[in-house]
Amino acid sequence: MAEKRDYYEVLGTDRSASQDDIKKAFRKLAFQYHPDRNKEPDAEEKFKEVSEAYAVLSDPEKKGQYDRFGHAGISGR
Repeated sequence: MAEKRDYYEVLGTDRSASQDDIKKAFRKLAFQYHPDRNKEPDAEEKFKEVSEAYAVLSDPEKKGQYDRFGHAGISGR
């Protein structure tokens, strides 16, 4: 299985980004890669990746775990 990309990289933000910045980045990318709007073959996969990143970074508790432990902190391992 391929290594997951850093969620901040996925959204194009840095670790010091505010919740507003994270939300704006998500909305922009979700609009860009939404499968109903973008017919490229990989658009759906990118949309899922952006949605997953936002789901973690928009939740303060999950974001804290991710910041401390990376993907392992949120996967329960």
